[in-house]
Amino acid sequence: MNKIKIITIFGTRPEAVKMSPLVKELKKRKEIDIKVCVTAQHRQMLDQVLNLFDIVPDYDLNIMKDKQTLTSITTRTLEGLEEIFEKEQPDLVLVHGDTTTTFAGSLAAFYRQIAVGHVEAGLRTFNKYFPFPEEMNRKLTGAIADLHFAPTKGSRQNLLNEGVCEKNIYITGNTVIDAMQHTVEVDYKFENEELNNLDYIGKKIILVTAHRRENWGDGIENICKALKNIALMNENVEIVYLVHLNPVVRDVVYKNLDGVRGIHLLPPLDTKETHNLMNKCFMVMTDSGGLQEEAPHLGKPVLVLRNVTERPEAVDAKTVKLVGTDVDKIIYETNELINDKEKYLNMSRAINPYGDGHASERIVDIILKYFHAKQ
Repeated sequence: MNKIKIITIFGTRPEAVKMSPLVKELKKRKEIDIKVCVTAQHRQMLDQVLNLFDIVPDYDLNIMKDKQTLTSITTRTLEGLEEIFEKEQPDLVLVHGDTTTTFAGSLAAFYRQIAVGHVEAGLRTFNKYFPFPEEMNRKLTGAIADLHFAPTKGSRQNLLNEGVCEKNIYITGNTVIDAMQHTVEVDYKFENEELNNLDYIGKKIILVTAHRRENWGDGIENICKALKNIALMNENVEIVYLVHLNPVVRDVVYKNLDGVRGIHLLPPLDTKETHNLMNKCFMVMTDSGGLQEEAPHLGKPVLVLRNVTERPEAVDAKTVKLVGTDVDKIIYETNELINDKEKYLNMSRAINPYGDGHASERIVDIILKYFHAKQ
């Protein structure tokens, strides 16, 4: 039997975190010839993850530019992949999640009639502008994909409701849990000394990230107002806000929070630092999708700074709570967790619905079975 030729495509840090354990698993299988292509939609943050997992891409489109637009990301990815697909003639292209790289990668494969596998398939908010552009990226990718690797039963049901053939949907768990087996360490020492100097036992450390496009403007302003109030009201709390490098976010955050007692403004950390900070912290406040999956695995309650989420399983499991960007609601819900031990324990002990750390193995087994059946 000829080897199955697979190309994995990703371009952002979150994609890289979730695809890296899958790349590692694909490389273990002698029946597979795996090539890694990155678009570098996010250059610096992507490279951090590649280094962490010791992955050297076979192809690097290096598309990132200052003030890049969704249109420019899409067109440069399509043009770059056309040449790669012509040379490699892959049997399968694997894309992940909901980025513009994901959509463009699946579209480029479709144009050459190459099969597409969609990792983390079936997430939905049912509002095409929330999150933007991610909701439509994943829906359009789902319309193209041949193999749908859904992390949960709920994701599978979303795909069934959209008319995806049942035999092409597989529940695998989420590969981010696989990645965390590699990154979280007991007695971890941070590269950032400010983090090493925090009192993780005597203080309640709150990890914050907020940068989504849908929160630009009033959303980030409201989040900052709430954080300032929480810090000033609670002397036993320290807030670590990992501030996105985008000036649209950074300028607002520093204007509102720089110098406020109990608030530490740090640049984004690499994946290993972030996972270990999450492991040591008291709770998480975020508008990130990935942190909604990662924090429950570590037993950390999550307040989601969004009005909708494509990850309702964690909300149903009561380890995650939607609070939006209303100042009063953020303050109230955070103070409840700070001051009510029973409510905190109920959230921290909830079962993580995103898998057992073996999603990558399942996905590769499914791919092998799929191609064996075709021969």
